[in-house]
Amino acid sequence: MLDPQSIVQVDEAAVAALDARTGLSTGQAASGRASGPVMLHALRGFVDAGATGEIAAAHLVDELETTRLATFDVDQLLDYRSKRAVMTFDADRWTDYEEPFLALDHVRDAEGTGFLLLHGAEPDLQWERVVAAVKGLVERFGVSLTVGFHGIPMGVPHTRPLTLTAHATRDGLTEDYTSFFGTVKVPGSMAALLEYRLGQAGHDALGYVVHVPHYLAQSRYTPAAVAALQHVERATGLDLATGRMAAAAADATLEVEKQLEESPEVRAVVTALEEQYDRFARSLGRQSLLAEAAPLPTAEELGAEFERFLAQQDGEG
Repeated sequence: MLDPQSIVQVDEAAVAALDARTGLSTGQAASGRASGPVMLHALRGFVDAGATGEIAAAHLVDELETTRLATFDVDQLLDYRSKRAVMTFDADRWTDYEEPFLALDHVRDAEGTGFLLLHGAEPDLQWERVVAAVKGLVERFGVSLTVGFHGIPMGVPHTRPLTLTAHATRDGLTEDYTSFFGTVKVPGSMAALLEYRLGQAGHDALGYVVHVPHYLAQSRYTPAAVAALQHVERATGLDLATGRMAAAAADATLEVEKQLEESPEVRAVVTALEEQYDRFARSLGRQSLLAEAAPLPTAEELGAEFERFLAQQDGEG
């Protein structure tokens, strides 16, 4: 592997300024366990139904105070022919280039608590080198917890509470969440590899995958981004100003309802999904599929209920 540190340029002046204000680089407890800031990450390019991660990351950058700490050399990392950047042509000349980036920012939440945000384009190339470089930054800044988030399309209705899948590097980080999946093989992502490698190195990391209604997967669905950030707040104690997204989330919901009024076919699909969702929730003895304070069923109980539910669907077909 090529030197991981040479793929990323750290703004040492910005780090020094933050050190003076917040002690950014002293996040190591006497026990040796990391006690520094949380690091969030959302990379564009992988599956992100409803633009969940993209909207959430943009909200953090737009609404909160940010300082750029490190920039990756994306010219070595992207395949421009498969992931073409957008340019603007106006009459007789090129007037704009949306330059791709991958960067680490320091962000202050609504109460002034600092955290890190890794965002930008998912690399096409040199994943292990980039992950090693990020791991170096995690260790340099004593990151206490790394959290990723994005959306995937699922057969669920927008009229019910958004559910999600949580995953982590060790037991105890996602104990309040129900898993609806067994063992599956899926295409990898750099975010997933980052969590995996951090776990191997003994660092705490977790991720949230919001289940976005499949008929909204190609749209920008702000409620999914709100849900992702609310679960990040719950896990980290950060105040990510999600209330400022309320108007956009309401507008997105109204737009969906408007389109449903104009399409009886789609409305019929949503009704069928509502019935399926409610049957499955009742089979688990709940009103919704969200995590609750009450004791959760065991993996064996959940698997048996899910198999029974699928068998009922086959019988009704």
